[in-house]
Amino acid sequence: MPKEFKIVHDSEIDGTPQQVFDAATLGNSGWLWPMEIEPKLGGAGPFGSTVTAWEPPHRFGNHMEGEGGFFNTLEYDISERPGGKSWLRYVHSGVFFEDWDNQYDGAAKHTAFYQHTLGQYVKYFAGRQAAFADVQGPEASKSPDAFEAVKAALGIHDAGAGGHVSVTIAGVGTVDAVVDYQDANFVGLRTHDAMYRFFGRNAFGAVVGMTIHLFAEGADAESAGAAWGAWLNGLYA
Repeated sequence: MPKEFKIVHDSEIDGTPQQVFDAATLGNSGWLWPMEIEPKLGGAGPFGSTVTAWEPPHRFGNHMEGEGGFFNTLEYDISERPGGKSWLRYVHSGVFFEDWDNQYDGAAKHTAFYQHTLGQYVKYFAGRQAAFADVQGPEASKSPDAFEAVKAALGIHDAGAGGHVSVTIAGVGTVDAVVDYQDANFVGLRTHDAMYRFFGRNAFGAVVGMTIHLFAEGADAESAGAAWGAWLNGLYA
């Protein structure tokens, strides 16, 4: 039986409402994944969705529907805060068809991580597009303790959120990064010209994965993805 859900996430972002609005509608490759959004009410959105709110720089929304009562709605409500900051209320609502509790838990935790990443993007890379790669681990990374291997290889246990890590990746070189996010299921690393996001989706029945967001001019996301993919696969060989 389908069952509706609603996830609400509030956050203060170090950037103007226009920067936040642009990140949500134009700069997606920098913090989420590349997507095209037609900039008008009723415009075409990703995955067959439709733009249901277009009031820059304060409101953006899109909505999609499918068979069996499926729908998915995203809403961004952005207000100005003193000191060049913004307050973002993000609402994600829709339908899950099975395993509701686990899917809701996973979606809520992903939301917190993605919205944090949006804030990092606006603060450090606002207005810049990224070379993007999505890397998925092998089937062995579905095991209950699989994400711990990622943390250990990154040296996260010693660093913690706000700390620093240094990891050498064959084909990439040494990555010196700030740990901008860390919990049981997610890790975020940020350098002066890149963000790396690690997803412990093994907790939700999927494989461990990561996304790469490279802001340096001429960055090669394909080769970076291949190099990090080899590293990730090597953890479970």
